[in-house]
Amino acid sequence: MRHVVVVGGGILGLATARELTSRGDRVTVLEKEDHWAGHQTGHNSNVVHAGLYYAPGSFKARMSVAGNRSIVEFAREHGVPVEVCGKLVVATREEELPGLHALAARAEANNVPAKLIEPAEAHEREPEVACLSALRVESTGIIDFPAVCAALVRLLAEAGADLRLSTPALGIREGRNGGVEIATGSEVLRADVLVNCAGLHADRVARLAGLAPSVRIVPFRGEYFTLRPESAHLVRGLIYPVPDPTLPFLGVHLTRMLDGSVHAGPNAVLALRREGYRWRDVSVADLAEVARFPGIWKLARKYPRTAADEVVRSLSRRRFARSLARLVPAVGREDLVRAGAGVRAQALLPDGTLVQDFIIESAPHQVHVLNAPSPGATCALEIAKHVADRTS
Repeated sequence: MRHVVVVGGGILGLATARELTSRGDRVTVLEKEDHWAGHQTGHNSNVVHAGLYYAPGSFKARMSVAGNRSIVEFAREHGVPVEVCGKLVVATREEELPGLHALAARAEANNVPAKLIEPAEAHEREPEVACLSALRVESTGIIDFPAVCAALVRLLAEAGADLRLSTPALGIREGRNGGVEIATGSEVLRADVLVNCAGLHADRVARLAGLAPSVRIVPFRGEYFTLRPESAHLVRGLIYPVPDPTLPFLGVHLTRMLDGSVHAGPNAVLALRREGYRWRDVSVADLAEVARFPGIWKLARKYPRTAADEVVRSLSRRRFARSLARLVPAVGREDLVRAGAGVRAQALLPDGTLVQDFIIESAPHQVHVLNAPSPGATCALEIAKHVADRTS
């Protein structure tokens, strides 16, 4: 029986481990934290994406439509809370209308159920929304991704997988008799295949294994607010702006969660450490690593105003509320209560290009998932199949 070691205990690592066990492999999962889904999976917006935004034919486009379907089916089968509620993408200015129509065309190309609607119909669904036109996306949903991970852990335990918390991969080398050896500090594990699903540390794990990855992970923090309970009635579902097509971020939006609360955000600012959920979370070593990478300076020169606006919005509740009021004018500064934040592992090329698609690289006896940000959680079961295929 083949032994596969999976590094990373977020939704992607756990989904990949489950896929491998279902194919008859003996699997060990290494997670450096003392709990599962401790970072990206446990700090995201819990949206099941439809596949609307992604270039036709890309990994994201192909996997999102299938992933939307498979993650909802998994949740329903295993008792995980999920609701397919749909969402509105709204154009609030004339100059956004071409972008909205381009999104509608992309939805059609990607086989995403969506249609353009007039303001009157938009107001039937969201009475407080401001829009000149809107795109209704039917298959978007809300889910509890940490609960998905808990279900995956149960399934893995039942299948006999070796699940190790508080166990980082500290060294990786080629095995003396083939395969891979992974040092954890307390022992050396011998595996036929290594799978790297380390998220925010994926490029570091790849370098640890002797690869020279084509990208560098740069952490971007996304900060959220929650609408006060007395203001939650202003939003019935999910309301998104027309995104900037040159950026991988969707812009601040409003999301009604499974418990009826309404989350607002996220923005996107450079995190000051790989796991920097607050401004005061600073790592000199992480910052030095970012500063030495030429891609970050080239990125900053491409989008100086965007970067400045995001920082100001991070520091100013009034500016954050103003962005939301474009979508729902009744939302004001006094309606916002600061909530948690997430950190997105965004792959960046040396020329300053933000990588839009998933990146999965292979080496003998190794598969490395180097870029799988949103909609990575939605696509987790589909990515897992692809990764498992790559281990053959």
